[in-house]
Amino acid sequence: MRKRILYACLVVWIGLTGNLGRGEAQSIVLSLRETIELAADSSLEAFRTKNLYLSGYWEYRNYRAERLPSLTLNLTPAEYYSDITKRYDSEADIDVYRKQQYFYAGGNLQVKQNFDLLGGSFYLDTDLGYMRYFGDQTYTQFTSVPIRIGYSQDLIGYNAFRWEKKIEPLKYEKVKKELLYNIEAISEQATTYFFNLAMAQVEYDMARENVANSDTLYRIGQERHKIAAISRADLLTLRLDATNARNSLQNADIALKRAMSSLASFLNLKENATIRLRLPSRPRAMEIPTDLALSLARENNPEYLGMRQEVLEAEQEVDRTRKAKWFNASVNASVGFNQAASTFRDAYRDPTRQELVSISVSIPLLDWGVRKGEHNIAKSNLNVARISSEQKEVALEEDVVMTVSDFQVQQNLIGSAEEALDIAEMAYEETKQRFVIGRSDINSLTLAWNRQQEAQRNYVTALQNYWLSYYKIRKLTLHDFETGLSLADEFDYEHGL
Repeated sequence: MRKRILYACLVVWIGLTGNLGRGEAQSIVLSLRETIELAADSSLEAFRTKNLYLSGYWEYRNYRAERLPSLTLNLTPAEYYSDITKRYDSEADIDVYRKQQYFYAGGNLQVKQNFDLLGGSFYLDTDLGYMRYFGDQTYTQFTSVPIRIGYSQDLIGYNAFRWEKKIEPLKYEKVKKELLYNIEAISEQATTYFFNLAMAQVEYDMARENVANSDTLYRIGQERHKIAAISRADLLTLRLDATNARNSLQNADIALKRAMSSLASFLNLKENATIRLRLPSRPRAMEIPTDLALSLARENNPEYLGMRQEVLEAEQEVDRTRKAKWFNASVNASVGFNQAASTFRDAYRDPTRQELVSISVSIPLLDWGVRKGEHNIAKSNLNVARISSEQKEVALEEDVVMTVSDFQVQQNLIGSAEEALDIAEMAYEETKQRFVIGRSDINSLTLAWNRQQEAQRNYVTALQNYWLSYYKIRKLTLHDFETGLSLADEFDYEHGL
């Protein structure tokens, strides 16, 4: 009987009767592993998870790009200006209104490199401008900066680049491992849908078998009642069992259709898809040390990375507000050449030296404690982040320990459930034979049948709980214990990272 469950009853063929809708029905045969792979590839949840990862990936790519030199071309192709403006006439010692009209075009080509160590930026650029004046005196002028090199940065000591260097790689690592974490969560969901459907099929098969057995026993009961081997009450009980069995079959058929629809919807299959399931056989014994699982969780679990990110960002804000509460200052220094002339050629002839050193300072003389308050808020947020991180870490470690413990228990329960199923099958067959020859009553037969059904359910449930525990451990540790490889390492290898 158990073999029939594994190789026949649990090789599920969900052939729903009635109209399957327009178009040809999609037929698919799935094992648990294939169901998980299909869910990770085609489900709507997988689509959402992959796009969340891509968002974080491109954010990290932008951060890496900002560490490289940038080349920017700024152009003003055409600018026309015409206005009446007030001017001072030094000869007459009066202000007069004069018409001003000109055309301008220009461009700037700049190479910029951020300097993480100090938090500033080096730049190298070149400028060219053309201006045409109209009015009483019409003339043309070119202005050029053949080359200029400079450096600019804030002077208050806060280095945003240094903090980005700490936080951005951690954010990307967290996003990558969140992708793997969510994929393993999808594996858990797929396992749940898979075994819900498998259990529905088992219930349907048992209900169908119960109908056949009940009809057979009722016919036997009728023959035995004719020779007064059983009472009329026992015969009515057998008839009631046959009626109840048909009602249970109808309910099992409805539950089967619902379970099939749920799995098809989760896998993003056609509504009229038909599915065959191959249940996994009894898994091999696997020992997962608790200390190893805890170590892997601390190393790989994205929640740990998220805690570290929250603390780092809180420390960054404390550093920024502490250095900004006194004053703000910045420096910009550059050296180069420039020239102005009436022709393009002369604009690059004998350029004069151009130098710039600019230091700006902003000192809050009276801000009613706004900056000090911002710093105190940042310190409080840092304390909250640290305490929250400690609490989350304790909760996560407890979850890992309990999941590993449950996994070990589930391994043992599968063996016990398998043994109980064998015993229940033999007990039912023995009781059935005894009932046929009149050596057992209807109550004993019903009890044996119920025990066999319960044993079948327990066996499927034991398989489900085992695989749910296993995939939850994979999710918490991001480690494949069958191959001994890190899921993050496998991801990096597959994507050439």
